Order: sequence, then C-alpha cells, then structure tokens
Amino acid sequence: MAGLKKDVFVALAAIGWADGALDAEEADAIVRAAVDEGLDLAEIADIETATREKLDLGVVDRSQMTKEDRLFVYAIACWIAGLDAKVTHGESDALAKLGERLGVPERLRAVAETVAREVAELPEGDRPARYDLPKVRRLLGERLEQAKAT
Repeated sequence: MAGLKKDVFVALAAIGWADGALDAEEADAIVRAAVDEGLDLAEIADIETATREKLDLGVVDRSQMTKEDRLFVYAIACWIAGLDAKVTHGESDALAKLGERLGVPERLRAVAETVAREVAELPEGDRPARYDLPKVRRLLGERLEQAKAT
C-alpha cells in the first residue's frame, strides 16, 4: 500500500481549523498520524506549519489512494473534529467536503465515523498519544471485507 501523502495531513489540519481554531491536541493528532505514516522530516515540518496557520481545505490527491486509504483519512478527520468533544457546523461542512474530495460515499462515511468513535471509546482513549490509529485502519479493512461478502 502506498503511504498517505503530505496533502492528506494538510487537509486534516484544515478540518481542525474549520471551527476557527486548531487546538494543541488536534495538531498533535495530525502530526502523529503523519509520523506514523512514515513521512519525511521536511513533510512533517510543512504539516506542523499547517497546524499553526489557519488554512482552507485544499486539494487532496487521491489518485494513489486505495478505498481503504480514503476511508482511513476520513475516519481520522472525524476523530480530529471530535477531539474537543464537539463537532461544529463548520467542521461538519469541512468533513462533507473532504468526503466528496476523497470520493467516499455517504454509506461508507458512516462506517468510518463509527470506527473512529469505537476506537475513541476504547480504554486507551481518544487522546493523540494513546489513540490506536493502526486499529482504525485494521477495523476499516475488516468492515470493507464484510461488506464485500454480503
């Protein structure tokens, strides 16, 4: 599987900015996800800049992303939007735009939101240092396989 690119994480920062402020936990979550994905230091620095300066949702290149990658990105965005315990109208709009840009149908957006919430409710919690990103990816893959089998 090709790794997610920098533009994905910059788009995630835009989701966090959609309510007018990107808090430290949201910024940490985005940077941690980028580090976990194996991006290089220059790309991480660009992402950190995007977490410090307000920006709009940019272009997300999905040409090299699998369906599972696109669902994973959408699930991470849902988690980030809910980190401050509320999802604002602006964040909901930004999530809808991201879903459209990623080509994720409504039905699968609901699956991604559910998985993000399930993992956040685990004993490890939803805080960036403990949120189980690999489990999110694994569960999404399992749910996609289940959907294909039915």
